[in-house]
Amino acid sequence: MSPSPRKRRKPSTPSEARPRAVRPQAQTTAAPKPVIRPADSSTRATRVLNWLLQKAPPRFRDKALDYLVLTRMDRPIGALLLLWPTWWALWLAAGDFPPWKPLVIFTLGVFAMRAAGCAINDYADRKLDPQVARTAGRPIASGRVTPREALVVFGSLLVFAFVLVLFTNRLTIELSFAGAALAAIYPFTKRWTSLPQVVLGAAFGWSIPMAFAAVSNHVPPLGWLLFIGNILWSVIYDTEYAMVDRDDDLAAGAKSTAILFGDADLPILGVLMGTLLLAMLFVGQRAQLGWPYWLALAIAAGLFGYQLWLIRERARDACLTAFRHNNWWGLTMWIGIVLALAVR
Repeated sequence: MSPSPRKRRKPSTPSEARPRAVRPQAQTTAAPKPVIRPADSSTRATRVLNWLLQKAPPRFRDKALDYLVLTRMDRPIGALLLLWPTWWALWLAAGDFPPWKPLVIFTLGVFAMRAAGCAINDYADRKLDPQVARTAGRPIASGRVTPREALVVFGSLLVFAFVLVLFTNRLTIELSFAGAALAAIYPFTKRWTSLPQVVLGAAFGWSIPMAFAAVSNHVPPLGWLLFIGNILWSVIYDTEYAMVDRDDDLAAGAKSTAILFGDADLPILGVLMGTLLLAMLFVGQRAQLGWPYWLALAIAAGLFGYQLWLIRERARDACLTAFRHNNWWGLTMWIGIVLALAVR
């Protein structure tokens, strides 16, 4: 008797009846794209830059945007904080609306020198910025711009600013060399002094004696008094700015007045604000300004009080808001000067 043929085993489960599917290979996770803009960029300004570059070829557009972010064109607040004291000086030096030539030269120079200062600042901070949350998205820190490119941008802007100064007089040209030196050394001062904000104030305020020199061919005591006042103002708003990064700066080993002042930061800022208001009172007296200036000074005192209220709990966002609020302080003082000179 021949053996019966072996019966084919039925699949025990329905899944065994189907051909086994080939498991797809695990997809590798793409590396995250670099941050498009730093955390403190102005959203509105960034939208404007993107709109201006929307028709440019993609490769050119991306690189141009990186250079614009390097020079803080996405954050115009810094240029405005440099522009207001420059305009204070131009109007006070002229005693009225300043001549168009120095007005155009110094307005363009403000934006050029501020952009140059930002480029050399990011070069100096290329190892520090990646450790700070607010600055990790900057072009050099995120690898979108090389340090060498930043130096080229810095040098090009310095040359442009110097060409502008050549259209003034000899005294202004001579003063410009000190201004360029201050702009170049400021970014490195946070390594060896706890008062880099003072150097920043001198660098930002050097346009004041230059403006007086360009308009009147000399720098009177009023110009130097205004220069000292601007140093005080720079220490105030840049300390508020440094309070945003205080914890990160401590971890990275950087220095600032926010770290130096410690828990006494608010009282010290209040004293500095009072001293600046006193200095601006002396400016008004020496320049023989009328009631619009004194009204502006009273409003400026109220704006300082609002800033202190904003930062009372030292919250990061509040400190950044207080820093940006100084734009209105500078504008208020400029309007006061303009109106006081107009009605004199």
